[in-house]
Amino acid sequence: MTELCQLTGKKIILASQSPRRITILRELGLHFIVSPAQIDESITRYSDPVDYARQLAYRKGLVVWQREKADLVIAADTVVTIDHQILEKPRNQEEARQMLRQLSGRTHTVITALALFYSEGEILDHESTRVTFYPLTDPEIELYLQTEEPFDKAGAYAIQGGAAIFVQKIEGDFYNVVGFPVGKFYQHLKKIFLF
Repeated sequence: MTELCQLTGKKIILASQSPRRITILRELGLHFIVSPAQIDESITRYSDPVDYARQLAYRKGLVVWQREKADLVIAADTVVTIDHQILEKPRNQEEARQMLRQLSGRTHTVITALALFYSEGEILDHESTRVTFYPLTDPEIELYLQTEEPFDKAGAYAIQGGAAIFVQKIEGDFYNVVGFPVGKFYQHLKKIFLF
C-alpha cells in the first residue's frame, strides 16, 4: 500500500509477539519494532467479552507507550466467545479439546480489540466476526490436536491453518479471526497520519 510507505521513518511499535500479527503487518508493508508488553493477563474477566478484550489491549499498549518513545504503539487482544463464555488460549490439550467440542456445529464470535497510542492521543476500538463451524467428530478433533496448532490461539483454532476445513460460514473480517482487524486498523491510520 503506497500510503503505508509514507510511514517510513516513523517509529512504530507492535506491543505483541503474536506471529500472526507480525506476519499480517509485514505483509501490509509496515515497518515496525516488536516490543511485547509483559502484563498480568489474569485480570477479572468482565461479563462483556468486548470490554474484557478492550481492557487487555489497552493495558498492553499503555505499558509499551509509557516504556518506549514512539510515533505509534499498536496493541491488540483476541478472544472467542460462545455461550456467554470467553475462550482464550487453551492451557492444555484437554482444555483445547473441550473448546473445539463447544464450537462444533455452532456459531461463535471472535472479538479483537485494537489499542493505538500516538502523540496526539489514543484510539481504542474492536472488531467482531461471527464464525460457524461444521459439526466436528471426535477423531477430527483428535487429529487437529496432534498438530499443536490450537495451543497459542484464542478458541483453540487457527482459521488460516488446519482449522480452515471446520469453517462453514464467516460473517465479517477474516483477518479479525486471524488476530488483527486490518481494515479497521488502516482506517484509524488514515486519521492518525492524515493520508
